[in-house]
Amino acid sequence: MGGFIVVIVLALVVIVIVAKTAVVVPQQSAFVVERLGKFSGTLSAGFHILVPFFDVIRYKHSLKEQAIDIPPQVCITRDNVQVSVDGVLYLKVLNAERASYGIGDYIFGITQLAQTTLRSELGKIELDRTFEERTNINTQVVSELDKASDAWGIKVMRYEIKNITPPHDVLAAMEKQMRAEREKRAVILTSEGQRDAAINSAEGDKQQVIKASEANKQQQINEAEGEASAILAIAEATAAGIRKVAEAIQQPGGFEAVQLRVAENYLTQFGKLAQEGNTLILPATLSDVGSMISLAMNVIKQQSNSSGGAAKA
Repeated sequence: MGGFIVVIVLALVVIVIVAKTAVVVPQQSAFVVERLGKFSGTLSAGFHILVPFFDVIRYKHSLKEQAIDIPPQVCITRDNVQVSVDGVLYLKVLNAERASYGIGDYIFGITQLAQTTLRSELGKIELDRTFEERTNINTQVVSELDKASDAWGIKVMRYEIKNITPPHDVLAAMEKQMRAEREKRAVILTSEGQRDAAINSAEGDKQQVIKASEANKQQQINEAEGEASAILAIAEATAAGIRKVAEAIQQPGGFEAVQLRVAENYLTQFGKLAQEGNTLILPATLSDVGSMISLAMNVIKQQSNSSGGAAKA
C-alpha cells in the first residue's frame, strides 16, 4: 500500500509540473512570462514549455481591437453651457510588455484621459458648433490619446462621440431659434419666388412687345414691297398695252379703228352721264361732238407721226 501511495503522489506531482510548464496560447493573444519575478518574454499564439517553478505567466493580453464605453460626463462649452457627452473608444494592444509594465490599468488610464481631453476640446468651441464639429473633436481626442498611450504599448484607433445632450431649457431655446430660422428662410424663398416671377413676367411682356413690333415692321415692309411690285407690274402692263396700241395704229385700217373706238367710248360715257345725273349739259351743236372726235384723232395722229418719225430716225 505504501508503494502504491507513493506512485500516486509522484503521478500527481508530474501532472502538476506538466500543467505548470505546458502552455497553449490562443490566437490573437499574448502572455507575459516572468522568471523569478523578472520579465522573461512574451508568448505568442501556439504551444510553449516553461521552466517549472521558475517561469510564471503574469499577464494575459488580447491583441484584438477593443471597444471601450466612455461614460457620460458634463462638459462646459466656450459660451458657458453645460452639456452631457458620452462616447466610445477603440484601441488595440501592440506591445504586451509595455501594456503590462507601463501602466497599472491601461483601460482605466485611457478612459480618464479620453474624458479630460474631451472636456478640453469642447471648452474651445461654442454650443452651436459642437454638433457640426463632432468629426474634428473626435480627431483631436484620438491625436491626444495616441500620444499618451504610445508609452503604454497601446494604439488608439478612433473615438466617436455618441450623444451631446444640452440642458432642457437650452434645447427649447435652440428649437425656437431653428423654427425662427426656418420661417425666415421660408419668407425669403417666397419673396424671391415672387420677385423672380415678376421679373419673368416683365421679361415675357417685353419680348412679346418686341416680337409684335418686329412682326408689324415686317408686315409693313412686305405690304410696301407688294404695293411697289403691283404698281410696277401695272405700269409695265400699261406701257406694254400702249406700245401694242401704237403698233396697231400704224397698221392699215388702224387709224379708222381708233376713230371708231373713240366715238364709241364718247357715246358710252355720255350715255352713263345722262343716266346717273339729273342735270345734263349738252353741246351747243351736234357738230361739237364731231369736232371733239376730230380733235382727239388729230392728237392721236400727231402722236403716231412723231412715234413713226422717231422710229425711222
